[in-house]
Amino acid sequence: METDHRVHIGDSRSLDGLEPNSVDLVVTSPPYPMIELWDELFVSLDPAIEGHLDAGRGRAAFEAMHTALDAVWEAVSSVLVDGGIACINVGDATRSLGGSFRRYQNHSRITAAFDDRGFEPLPSLLWRKPTNSATKFMGSGMLPPNAYATLEHEHVLVFRNGPVQRAFEPRADRRYEAAYFWEERNRWFSDLWTDITGRNQGLVGVDSRDRSAAYPLAIPYRLINMYSVYGDTVFDPFWGTGTTTLAAMVAGRHSVGKELDPAFESTFTDRLDRVESLADRVLADRLDAHEAFVDERRAAGETFDYEADNYGFPVMTKQEQPIRLFGVDGVESTRAGYSVTHEPVGSDWRAELDADSDDR
Repeated sequence: METDHRVHIGDSRSLDGLEPNSVDLVVTSPPYPMIELWDELFVSLDPAIEGHLDAGRGRAAFEAMHTALDAVWEAVSSVLVDGGIACINVGDATRSLGGSFRRYQNHSRITAAFDDRGFEPLPSLLWRKPTNSATKFMGSGMLPPNAYATLEHEHVLVFRNGPVQRAFEPRADRRYEAAYFWEERNRWFSDLWTDITGRNQGLVGVDSRDRSAAYPLAIPYRLINMYSVYGDTVFDPFWGTGTTTLAAMVAGRHSVGKELDPAFESTFTDRLDRVESLADRVLADRLDAHEAFVDERRAAGETFDYEADNYGFPVMTKQEQPIRLFGVDGVESTRAGYSVTHEPVGSDWRAELDADSDDR
């Protein structure tokens, strides 16, 4: 199996480089309105925002920033197939402006924007982000009533493009082989993720690093597995350091990214050397976790009625039987972007993945 990955440098408010109805899933983390490190970017998109901020007009600045994002969501609605899913990772903001301290609810405003465009809001997710302990003392510290709670979670907003779910051909291998484990289903589809924590991107020598989001690979990887199948194309209109593309490579999906700042593209190429070993580690972790789950259930005296077709270990449900995971066997640069070769992980997966890791 081969997957293709393209990156377009340009403004995501434009559809240049993408065809209508050409992507199956959108996974992205946009710049967060009313977070100061993004002010410069938003001002470059709409110079009037600077005047709002200087004059202390927080609500006007907030709305103007989201109006800039609205044009991207309009583009998303055009390129996403009917029934396709859009996952938007965003955090709310707190800010003092014009003598007022308040929370700016980015998640609510983005939800309204997608709702207005005919998307169906689906149950959303929360994940705990890294926090600086000092920020817990916002406001008056230990003195009531003017202390404020710290925002320690971010939202993953989930939308379907229209009311109808995607249709697949009967018994489509690419869908059934992309199944996840029963225990993964229970953990992934909880609305509160406590097993993922954010981290810094660790960029070195990139002027734009201060504008990159702490967006751990586990989030797009999980979302891609939850809401797409093999052969699908994943689109990230705020590509940044390419974390969504890396996740798509590891998950065996095609991807398209669009990024305003060309400095990030050269940084991404430096990460490609680690894709094969990264995929081995991610897949080994998933398979190890499933075997641990099986051992725990058996130790409790429980039995299994089904066995995975490709791996020989037991699974909980019939839908899990066709599961097939694909590793990364090579990455090549192409004129359009990158091509990734994938090989199925076989029944001797532990030896395969360990040997590949040793080779690198």
